[in-house]
Amino acid sequence: MTQFKDKSARSGADRNAVGLFTYPILQAADILVYQADAVPVGEDQRQHLELTRNLAQRFNGRYGETFTVPEAFIPSQTAKILDLQDPTAKMSKSLGDAGTVNLLDDPAALVRKIKRAVTDAETEVRYDPDAKPGVSNLLTILGAVTGRDVASVAGDFAGQGYGALKAAVADAVVAFAEPFAKRTAALLDDPAELDRLLAGGAARARDVAEVTVRAVYDHVGFLGEAR
Repeated sequence: MTQFKDKSARSGADRNAVGLFTYPILQAADILVYQADAVPVGEDQRQHLELTRNLAQRFNGRYGETFTVPEAFIPSQTAKILDLQDPTAKMSKSLGDAGTVNLLDDPAALVRKIKRAVTDAETEVRYDPDAKPGVSNLLTILGAVTGRDVASVAGDFAGQGYGALKAAVADAVVAFAEPFAKRTAALLDDPAELDRLLAGGAARARDVAEVTVRAVYDHVGFLGEAR
């Protein structure tokens, strides 16, 4: 799969752990047990969702209709966010912190990372993923956090340089991330409330999953705890 090829190219196939192979199956189970109709994923996760679909179709074909066969929900504009320091690769914590936008980062750290983002030797701000991957990535991020189309965002910077673009992206990302970070900090500061929310979510998830697990047991002919 894509992740195996990417990580093998970076670190060698002999350095990959078994989790790289077993995780897609766990991911498929997490999707199918809740009978998801559509799954929001990035372009790099399309293969994993196809595996999920194949497993659901194979099970349904052999044991009868049991699982919903999910569709991928991949917003075209944000299908793949690229690393700020290496705009030829997807943004990932495995590539290092300097190129990654973490929503819990301190605002100053977010600004610093974005202003140090790799662009190119030109000065024109335009959306051109092939010729200008770094600039196009910044435009994509700006469009994503402001809910605007990339083409219209790019038009805002006609006649302006990369400094103006980076400043605008930094401001928008900080404005987007700060409420999330504050809410996260508030929850972490109140363990009792966090535990209550987690317990409530787990109970609701368990109720949904139990129906699916029972159906699987019935169709396969298993007896046991699921009953």
